[in-house]
Parts: sequence; structure tokens; C-alpha cells
Amino acid sequence: MNFLWTSIQEWLKEILVSGIMSNLSGLFDSVNEKVADISGQVGTSPQAWNSGIFNMIENLSETVILPIAGVILAFVMTLELVQIIMDKNNFNDIETAVFFRWIFKTACAILIVTNTWNIVMGVFDVAQQVVGQASGVIIGDTSIDLASVLPDLEARLTEMDIGPLFGLWFQSLFVGITMWALTICIFLICYGRMIEIYLVTSIAPIPMATMLGKEWGGMGQNYLRSLFALGFQAFLIIVCVAIYAVLVQNIAVDTDISAAIWTCMGYTVLLCFTLFKTGSLAKSLFAAH
Repeated sequence: MNFLWTSIQEWLKEILVSGIMSNLSGLFDSVNEKVADISGQVGTSPQAWNSGIFNMIENLSETVILPIAGVILAFVMTLELVQIIMDKNNFNDIETAVFFRWIFKTACAILIVTNTWNIVMGVFDVAQQVVGQASGVIIGDTSIDLASVLPDLEARLTEMDIGPLFGLWFQSLFVGITMWALTICIFLICYGRMIEIYLVTSIAPIPMATMLGKEWGGMGQNYLRSLFALGFQAFLIIVCVAIYAVLVQNIAVDTDISAAIWTCMGYTVLLCFTLFKTGSLAKSLFAAH
């Protein structure tokens, strides 16, 4: 009976060890690929990311939104003129210079609206240049290599009892599912940001038409702040990835296999959480105070 029980134990141990090795094999490959791709994604301008979408958005902005912005601009500047006149009780108190200032402001507003697309793309060009310089300085190796973190993994698993092996098999299975979820999260963050950029730039002429209005100017200023927030969100993402690269390269070799795997997973979860927070953080930095 002891021989039979020993054989069953060895058979179960072989199944569990092979299952754990299968679960851990390439466990972080998809995450490593997505994290390595982040710097390329956020360092790409809207035009280079997808030229087809870029041309479509530019065409919509100039043919559909720009005429509406022209009507809004006419309303805003007419309201501005009416307010200038009504500020004085007597027309004799109005200086001729205020009309010249109004004409100059209107001309500047028209210039801004007609060149809205160039202004918006200029904001992202500046942000992407900063991101490109930063990525060349601070980005390191972001890959998690279990072979270096856990040397002689299979031999160490063979020495473990069936109970710990069974628990480790469940843990490796759960971590594998979590890694796929985190891969999807990283994909959504990178692609969602670019889609948000296209959506925001498509309606750019409307808020820009209110930029120089006395009462409506806050709309245009807030819109410009949101553009800078979207642009420099990429810089914050690069910094997050750089911190992650330092953390994963300093994972200590631990005799506890479970602790090492959960440490690697914890760093990846932390990266995804901070990537989600970069959007709100960038907007708070550029918000009006």
C-alpha cells in the first residue's frame, strides 16, 4: 500500500509540476509585449498613429464643425461689441479706440478659428517631442523574466509537497488570467487615449471660436488646457513605465516561488493602476485654479 500511495503521489506531483510550468511558461510575455509597446504608442503623433482616421477627422473638422464655429464666433464677437457699448450710459463717453480694439480682437479670433487645426496639432507636436526625448532617457528594460527571478524552477517545484504544489497551481492559473486582463487594460489605455485625442480635436473649432470672448472665453481656455493635458499625459505614462522598469529589474530572487510570482504580478497591477490615473492627474495639473 505504501508503494501504491508513493506512486500516486509521484504521479500527482508530476502532473502538478508540469501544469505549473505550463502556466508559468510565457506568463508575462503578453504583458511584456504591451508594456514595451507603450512608449511607441504614446510617442506617436495623431497623424502617424493612423493616417486614415486623422484625415477623416481633419475633413470633418474643416467641413462640418468649422462653419458652425464661424456662426458662434459671429455671435460671441457681436455680443462683445454690444457689451462694450452698453458699459457706458452716454455714447459720448465711448472712445473710438475701443472699436479699434474690438476690430483687432475680432481679427485675431478669426485668425485663431481658421488656423485651429494647425494650433491643435502644434500642441501635440510639442508634447510628442517632449515624450520622444524623455523615452530615450528614462525607459529601460520592462520585461519580467521568471527564469532569472526563479532559477531552477522545475527542480525547486519537484522538491515541494503535493499540498503546496496544488495551491501554487491554482495561484499560477489565477495569475495567468489576471495577466490577460491586465494586457487588455494596457491596450485600452493606449488606444483609448488616441481615440480620445481624435474625438477632442474633431470639435476643436467650436471652443476655439470662444477663445477671445469676454464672457465665453473660459470655454476656449478650458479646451486648450484639456489639449495640453492629453498631450502631456503621454509624458506621465512614460514616467510610469520607467518606474515600472526599475522595479521589475530589482525583483529579488526569493526562495518562496509564490511570493516571487505575486511580486511580479503586483508590479504589473500597480503599473495598470497608475496608467489609469495619468489621465485625471494630467487634467488636474492643467486645470484652472
